[in-house]
Amino acid sequence: MEIVKKRSPGEVVLGFFLLCHPLPVLFHLLAVTLFALLATWPHIEWGIVGLIVAAHTAMQLSIAVWNDYCDRQVDASAKKNKPIPRGLVRPQEAFITGLLLIILMVLLLLPLNPFALYISLLYLALGQGYNFGLKSTPWSGIVFALAIPLIPVYAFVASGHIIPFIFWLVPVAALLGIALNLANSLPDIEDDRANNAHTLAVVLGVRGSFIVCSACILLSILFIAILTLNHFVSVRNMLIGPTLFFCTLAAFASLFLFISEQHSLSRKLYFYFVVVLCLVLVTGWLLAVLV
Repeated sequence: MEIVKKRSPGEVVLGFFLLCHPLPVLFHLLAVTLFALLATWPHIEWGIVGLIVAAHTAMQLSIAVWNDYCDRQVDASAKKNKPIPRGLVRPQEAFITGLLLIILMVLLLLPLNPFALYISLLYLALGQGYNFGLKSTPWSGIVFALAIPLIPVYAFVASGHIIPFIFWLVPVAALLGIALNLANSLPDIEDDRANNAHTLAVVLGVRGSFIVCSACILLSILFIAILTLNHFVSVRNMLIGPTLFFCTLAAFASLFLFISEQHSLSRKLYFYFVVVLCLVLVTGWLLAVLV
């Protein structure tokens, strides 16, 4: 018979806080907030922005919570510090929480453009598909490539401000999505290999993952530069020039600084570095177009 650990209220709060993967979710929150503000600029409708951000946050939290729920058996042996193996959160509580967050997401989206709900449901399907099996396959990179472009599209569609430029953003975000998937997988690559998980990072290896990650970022920079030089997209050169220059230097520098790192902590820092770099690149490009 399974022994149920008695938990204090503080342990329960800590467990649910960790279950929500607060730092990765925070980065998603920052991204969707920036896109929502840019989509409604200069006449920002704060009520609409609040709904856009709140609904996307609920969805990201549901994906984060069910990520730990799906990984609970592997985490019981490989990552015993996670909230479910530690007994801070029970599996059924995690499952119900994720389900309630999905319901909350739908309710928050009802007052917005109906297409915002369809885009969010597609993103949710990709995210939960990742949790329930695709995470352990090379298709994990494709999931990120498909999901990440939906964030800016969702923000603009939900605000009712759909511009042609947003469709140019899709291939760039797809490349950055692959980069984010590889950077996110690097800290766990040895554990994934030991558990026979054939993620894209495992297939490429540590060195290959670093190289492909940087290559995807550099290709996205090149794509933006080509669109700019050929005037497919009108931009302010005083903004796009420094953005592309800084991001190019940062991408090359990160490759040389991190490629030889074998420690999980260093690779985790690399993931956060890549997240910030992607945000700077896309936000700088959007500002150059919209401001």
